[in-house]
Amino acid sequence: MTIHPAELIQRKRDGGELANEELRELVLSYGHGDVPDYQLAAFLMAVYFRGLTSVETLALTEAFIASGETVDLPKLLGRRVVDKHSTGGVGDKTSIAVGPIVAACGVPFGKMSGRGLGHTGGTLDKLESIPGFRVELELDEFIAQVRDAGMAIIGQTADLVPADKKLYALRDVTATVDNVSLIAASIMSKKIAGGADAIVLDVKVGDGAFMKTLADARILAEAMLDLGTRAGREVVCLLTDMDQPLGSAVGNALELREAMETLRGAGPPDFTELVLEACSRLLALSDLGIDEAEGRRRAEEAMADGSAVAAYERWIRAQGGDPSDEALPRAPVVVEVEAPRAGHVMRLGAIQIGLAALHLGAGRRTKEDEIDHSVGVVLRRKRGDEVGAGELLAEVHARDEASAAEAVREVLDAYDVGDEDPPKRSILIDVLSSRSPAAA
Repeated sequence: MTIHPAELIQRKRDGGELANEELRELVLSYGHGDVPDYQLAAFLMAVYFRGLTSVETLALTEAFIASGETVDLPKLLGRRVVDKHSTGGVGDKTSIAVGPIVAACGVPFGKMSGRGLGHTGGTLDKLESIPGFRVELELDEFIAQVRDAGMAIIGQTADLVPADKKLYALRDVTATVDNVSLIAASIMSKKIAGGADAIVLDVKVGDGAFMKTLADARILAEAMLDLGTRAGREVVCLLTDMDQPLGSAVGNALELREAMETLRGAGPPDFTELVLEACSRLLALSDLGIDEAEGRRRAEEAMADGSAVAAYERWIRAQGGDPSDEALPRAPVVVEVEAPRAGHVMRLGAIQIGLAALHLGAGRRTKEDEIDHSVGVVLRRKRGDEVGAGELLAEVHARDEASAAEAVREVLDAYDVGDEDPPKRSILIDVLSSRSPAAA
């Protein structure tokens, strides 16, 4: 069919519903370069304000998938393949730790990942801190690596959901990231096209997440559960706290170091807990025939006996990288951030820390920006921690003194230090599963 993008933009702007074929042709035409960025940017803004119905969201997801090839990993490998994805947060390097643990437990892990959006970091950007690491693999390389090395994390290739790849970058620079339908279609198209048949989705909730409230996070989780179920996938959604950054490190190479520490059993408590929660559920969804309790036990054992680190090193080498800590870049300027008064950390704003890292150069403000993989923030005190006046709150890792000074001010603004000890909160808020629509 022949479409007229301006007419579709106008109809969506005015609250109308688009037919499946119209959405499909709009997405495919954009993917082929027949519709310009400026028209898709207008369409995205119309969707941002008017939303998509569940039928339109499914059509958008299917259009993304139809823009490229798909891969049936379980059929090719003769195994049940698992995948894990996050909706994006500050300091979220979970997949980099989860993948090796799952692989060390004997379960194939294949994942297509994305780059940073807005104030959140992207898994691919973090991995590109590693000299020589290849995020772009051909499909046959991806399949072979999952079979031989046990896992692979790659970018969206030219063959898999290419239309989403173009739209993903456009959303980042047009303030249209945090829309439930766009997030759900983008995530689930990658998951379905990538071939995994069991998926754990980490849906972030709070200040540093795209979903600010638990109600909105549930809506997103239910949308993704619905898309996964329609595609014949088994899906579990973890709703997790993103009112403060995850772990201690925010910034690409800094987060990789923290992921490696966690694989050795020495990671921050909140990050370690989330990694184990995700691993226990992925292993329970696998073909090992075990429950979540046994999955957690095996994940902990893989961290304790060194097999998780061995799986990480095997994976990084398989994709051309150097897995050693020494190979990662280090920022030339490190400045300490001191507490202005004694007390407890009442609040640590995730989005403020994310923006401080972005301004240091750890993320992109335009599609063309280059990332400085060495810079970022390391949080030495988090919510509930006690601190004395003048004691260390955080470290800023910067390329120069001027950007460091500005980041110190931003990091200080993210901290509220007061007299009360705030109540303890779990990293895991709730669990939704395609096996049951109710919370698990």
